[in-house]
Parts: sequence; C-alpha cells; structure tokens
Amino acid sequence: MFVAPVNTESLLAQAQAETLYLSLIEQLNKDFNLANEGIDFPLSISPDELKIQLHEKVYRMIQYKFAEYLNLLYIIDVPENEIKQLDGSDLVILAEQVAFLILKREWQKVWFRNYYK
Repeated sequence: MFVAPVNTESLLAQAQAETLYLSLIEQLNKDFNLANEGIDFPLSISPDELKIQLHEKVYRMIQYKFAEYLNLLYIIDVPENEIKQLDGSDLVILAEQVAFLILKREWQKVWFRNYYK
C-alpha cells in the first residue's frame, strides 16, 4: 500500500530502499522537460544533492519564471489544494515546501507504475 512520505528525507530514503530512486530521477527529468524547463539530474546524483538542486530550481522559477512554474506544477499534477495551503511569506521556505510536493507527486507516479504494472 502506498504511504505518502512526511518529508523529503523519508521520501528519498524510501525510494532508495525500494530501488526506485533512479526511476524517480528519470520521472523528474521527464516532467521538467515536458514543461520546457530543461533540467537534467544525472542518475548518479546523491539524494542530498537532488534535494538542494530541486529546491534551487523551484526557487529561481518562482522568482523569475512564475508562469513557467505554474505550468510545471500543472504538468507534474501537484494538487492545487496543497499549494494553496502553503504560506508564501518566506520565498525560501515556500520553494522548499513546493520542491517536496513535486517530489511527493513524482514519487507517487513512480511507485504506482512499479507496483501496478
């Protein structure tokens, strides 16, 4: 049964434990490219580095490419109600929370595809 992770660290640890970490990276690369936001996380990227780079990318998109950021959320299918619940007063924290929501949705896609193929 799919159990939604509570934070980024537990999500990435779960992905590694289930040997789906590479699939998660591939899904991230695929959806970012679908949104015309070319990002190419190498498959050798560490979970800590992935977390940092994704956070930085989301932060830059919120600041400088807001329309593209919204398009990315739509393509990844991040639940709108979860985005609306976030406090946008601190942009750094907001970007970190959105990066987690992106990872959570991508993890859900990868997990379901793996277990219900």
